Amino acid sequence: MSPGSRKNIWGRNDGMKPYQVTRRQIILEDFETMVSIGIHDHERAAPQRIIFNIILTVDTACPERDHIEEVLDYDFLRTGITELIEARHYNLQESLCRDIIDLCFSRKQVVAAKVSSRKADVYEDCASVGYQIEAERNA
Repeated sequence: MSPGSRKNIWGRNDGMKPYQVTRRQIILEDFETMVSIGIHDHERAAPQRIIFNIILTVDTACPERDHIEEVLDYDFLRTGITELIEARHYNLQESLCRDIIDLCFSRKQVVAAKVSSRKADVYEDCASVGYQIEAERNA
């Protein structure tokens, strides 16, 4: 059997796969950390528990090999958020989420992002109160 006639797992020998990747996403789910955030005196006195959820849509080019340099290494996201929240006090969740969106789009592979933050301990009668922002890279 010649190399060109070798069949793949789908029984094809043309190198084609029977699907097309339409979306690839990186998900940071329920990242919980303490953040200096809020406009009230009691919020400025001590950090608050914030829960982040982030979905990054990245370019559809799938890695050819099993090597980290062929994909977006998601460590930058958690590390970057930690650096943002350690650098300053935020008055608003909206401002913090905007800065996280900026962080997301600092990577050229990111084509869209959804960022949410939730203050987990504000009200006794609900799980959290939060903010969400979605953005797409300009063409």
